[in-house]
Amino acid sequence: MNDSQAGTLYFDDFTPGRRFVSGSYEMTLDEIRDFASKYDPQPFHMDEEAARKTVFRTLVASGWHTMAVTMRLLVKGGMPVAGGMVGLGAQLSWPRPTLPGDVLQVHTEVVEAVLSKSKPDRGTVTMHSETKNQRGEVVLDFTGRLVVPRRPA
Repeated sequence: MNDSQAGTLYFDDFTPGRRFVSGSYEMTLDEIRDFASKYDPQPFHMDEEAARKTVFRTLVASGWHTMAVTMRLLVKGGMPVAGGMVGLGAQLSWPRPTLPGDVLQVHTEVVEAVLSKSKPDRGTVTMHSETKNQRGEVVLDFTGRLVVPRRPA
């Protein structure tokens, strides 16, 4: 989404407590294997037989794949930030694995919004997101800080 499209959000739109919910995304077995083969080639992401011998006992998606899908869902309408999602840092954890067939959705809440003192045309927004599967279980817990521009005068 670009700045000229309806629904784009600027710094002043991010008030603490405001919530956003993204669309959904299904994690397919083929996509999980493909991502893993390129970026996280561990047996429990690529081979069902090998995965049975791990702590997971089944094939699971890479946590980084889950994070990449989370980013896609946020950018594609879960939280349409003016100028794009420019990150300053994040903390994340994966409380449970993402499985083939899981349908993911991101639930986000604004935690804090602080206007920059040195650059009054922008501010920093801290947001907390939980990526949940179709059973409502959290597969990614993510707190990030973003640089967000103020609405042009």
